Amino acid sequence: MVRIPSVAAATAPASVPPAGVLPRLSLVLGGARSGKSVYAETLIEGARPAGESAIYLATAQANDTEMAARIRAHRARRGEDWATVEEPLALDRALARESRPGRPVLVDCLTLWLANLMAAARDVPAECDRLLAALAALPGPAVLVSNEVGLGIVPDNPMAREFRDHAGRLHQRIAAAADFVVFVAAGLPLSLKYLPSESAR
Repeated sequence: MVRIPSVAAATAPASVPPAGVLPRLSLVLGGARSGKSVYAETLIEGARPAGESAIYLATAQANDTEMAARIRAHRARRGEDWATVEEPLALDRALARESRPGRPVLVDCLTLWLANLMAAARDVPAECDRLLAALAALPGPAVLVSNEVGLGIVPDNPMAREFRDHAGRLHQRIAAAADFVVFVAAGLPLSLKYLPSESAR
C-alpha cells in the first residue's frame, strides 16, 4: 500500500496558541464548574507582561449571600495580580475603558451579563451589537468566558428559552469574530478554533 501524505494535515495550523501567546480575542465556553474560568485565567497569566496587572471584568452581582461567597472565592483564587472591575450591564463601555495594548482583559461571564440585561428589560440584541462593535475596536487582547447552556433539554418556560437563544446567538457571533475558541469540560480544554495572526500579543 502506498501512503499519500495529507497536504491538509501537513499544513494545518496548531490547535492552540503557543505558550506565552495571547490571541486578540478568545472565547472560553463550558458548563458550570467545568474549569472554564481557571482555564481563561491561565491563558492570561501565561502571556501577561512581567509587572503588568490584568483586568478581571466581572458581570456578577452579589444579590444574595451565596453569590457573594462565590465572588469572594473567585477573588481569593486570582490573587493580587488582578484588578477587578465590576460591570453588570454596560460591558461595551467597560471594555473600551479598560483595554489597552499589553494589558489583557478577562470577562467573566457573558451568560450572567445576558441575565442582567434581561432582568433590567434591556434590548438584548442591541446590547449584543454594541458588544461586538466594542470587541472589534479593542486595542488590547480580551478573553471572554461564558456558559454553554444549549446542550440540555429544551426549557419549559418562555423566559428560559429566550435566555438560551440569546446565549447561543451571542456565542456564534463571538466565535466567528474570535481568533481562539475553546470548550472546557471536566477541567480539560477542547480547542474548537485557532487562527494564528499578527494580532496575537
